[in-house]
Amino acid sequence: MATSATDITGAAPPAALSAEKENTMRVFVTGASGWIGSAAVDELLADGHEVVGLARSDSSAAALERRGAVARRGDLDDLDGLRAGAAEADAVVHLANKHDWSDLAASNRAERGAVETMLGELEGSDRPLLLASGLAGLASGRLSTEADRTPHSGPDAPRGGTEALALEFADRGVRTVSLRFAPTVHGAGDQGFVALIAAVAREKGVSAWIGDGSARWPAVHRSDAGRLVADALVAATPGLVLHAAAEEGVSTRAIAEALGEALGLPSTSVAPADAGAHFGWIGGFFGQDMPASSEATRRLLGWSQSGPTLLDDIAGGAYSAA
Repeated sequence: MATSATDITGAAPPAALSAEKENTMRVFVTGASGWIGSAAVDELLADGHEVVGLARSDSSAAALERRGAVARRGDLDDLDGLRAGAAEADAVVHLANKHDWSDLAASNRAERGAVETMLGELEGSDRPLLLASGLAGLASGRLSTEADRTPHSGPDAPRGGTEALALEFADRGVRTVSLRFAPTVHGAGDQGFVALIAAVAREKGVSAWIGDGSARWPAVHRSDAGRLVADALVAATPGLVLHAAAEEGVSTRAIAEALGEALGLPSTSVAPADAGAHFGWIGGFFGQDMPASSEATRRLLGWSQSGPTLLDDIAGGAYSAA
């Protein structure tokens, strides 16, 4: 049973990947109309793949079809639909997650069940399963790398422990790839962590960081994240781990000061003991120091940052509107 990721330091060079892009596939994508998923769908279609996207609503289905994808109605609780989607595809890209912060246990159970279902269908087929995971919580106070193993496993772990689960299938005929995304996948329209920090600043009338503000967050622009997904599909080998982090670590003080400037608000420090009262639950994330390297990912895929940096996005007004 494989519990460690593929060593990607000696993997195929970018030139080989370019040649392989001629082999197009039918790709089943969950989360296809989401923040990262919609960018990934555009890149997959541009590479000539046929994309079947999971859609929870008529509006999501229509948006996918306008992009040139095929919509398949369903959600993460529709296990029969997920099984059928995987059965009919050459590859699966799993980007969906309920992200129900009011009931994380239920979200984790749904994620576990969905991934178990698709892995069961793909087992023994040598088809790829690309799975969204995260860099938050991977390591604390040091630079994490693709060689780091996730500390989370089991059904009750964050995201249902699905990264560890998927990597176990590397020896069971599934080309599993873990896509670890930075905690902020930024850009205009983002509703993630940085948008929540901006909302707190508007509510409190001050843009704050925690303590000395030296905690670092890796970041990646949405367009670069979408490109990485498409490139990872071509490079898929069993047990591969990739990091979607264009910037290793932007200090939380720099983030808060940039938000303050963009929002026309003062910026200041909040004591760690007061972070919960000031930020709410998001304070537990904003105070974490979690820089991450993507050096091995860049070497394998020839991937690099082409979109704006996080601070450029903030300065450009991506988080200025409520």
